[in-house]
Amino acid sequence: MSVTHSFLDPIPSIYLGAPDSDQALGVLPGHRYLLAGHGYIALKLTVIGSFGALLLSVLLFPFFVQIVKHGYGFISDYIGYILLAVAVFMTFRNDRKLWALFVFFLSGTLGFLVLNIPGFKNPLFPLLSGLFGIATLLISINANECMPEQKTDCDLKLPKKLALKALLSGQFSGFLTAVLPGVGAGTAAVLALQIARKLGDKGFMILIGSINTVNFILSMVTLYVLDKARNGAIIVVQKLVESVSLSYVLVFLCVTLIAGSIAVFLALRIARIFSRLITKINYRKLILGIILLITILVLLLSGPLGLLVLVVSTAVGLIPAIVKVTRTQAMGCIMLPVMIYFLL
Repeated sequence: MSVTHSFLDPIPSIYLGAPDSDQALGVLPGHRYLLAGHGYIALKLTVIGSFGALLLSVLLFPFFVQIVKHGYGFISDYIGYILLAVAVFMTFRNDRKLWALFVFFLSGTLGFLVLNIPGFKNPLFPLLSGLFGIATLLISINANECMPEQKTDCDLKLPKKLALKALLSGQFSGFLTAVLPGVGAGTAAVLALQIARKLGDKGFMILIGSINTVNFILSMVTLYVLDKARNGAIIVVQKLVESVSLSYVLVFLCVTLIAGSIAVFLALRIARIFSRLITKINYRKLILGIILLITILVLLLSGPLGLLVLVVSTAVGLIPAIVKVTRTQAMGCIMLPVMIYFLL
């Protein structure tokens, strides 16, 4: 399910402008493709990234095991400082640095408070849904864009060198998210872009598609070597299996290859359906329907307090778009509490 999710996750990011935190960076390039009538091409690029990353990660799995086994001990005492350096870099790359710092600390303070509320169920759901979901949807409504006819029969001309460069960048980004707690895919993508420059929109969509797939597979490395879970699916595996041996890992890798291969066709098929339907429905009503659905789910899963968190986090999530700073600054909601844990 997690592997399939990493293939399907870009669909709402591209077609609805409603990403989760890991897909927040993909909205602008993906929306540009959509508004040019090439939403299907954008999705196909992310699928190339996901499947290429899947194959490359499985091949490099033994290599990453050795890196984590012999290298994690050197950085484990400095994780808090590494995260601090990442946060400083993310802040200073913005033109409006004070506003970027304000958004980081505001979202970080909100995240710290929400995650430490005693007995609060599913705190991340209303927190992230507000910061990265409903806030983006509200901006989409205000944009009031006219959706052009979507083409699904266009040829995709992709230079092999560009694809390989984007996939290697995805391996680097996915490795960061798997090893460093609190670093999301969006943040890792920005760091990777500083090394692999001039990827363009095509390379960037491949990069975005690859990161979550890499992250999941390399999370198995951290589980196998460190016995640490870096995502929800791995936590479930950790509870089901007392100790993860090499034979278990080999089974998991085979399952990911099978699931990923099926997910390629599933993602492309769903994208064709989205491309056909997106121009036939009322975009504004669709967005309002999604907001209503999220609100109801938050109320059911987190109660009235979750509804309050959703409203406050949505208000905070609107600030980056208003003051023109990168939305990844709102990842302070996770990074700041993790930094406090490691540094204090």
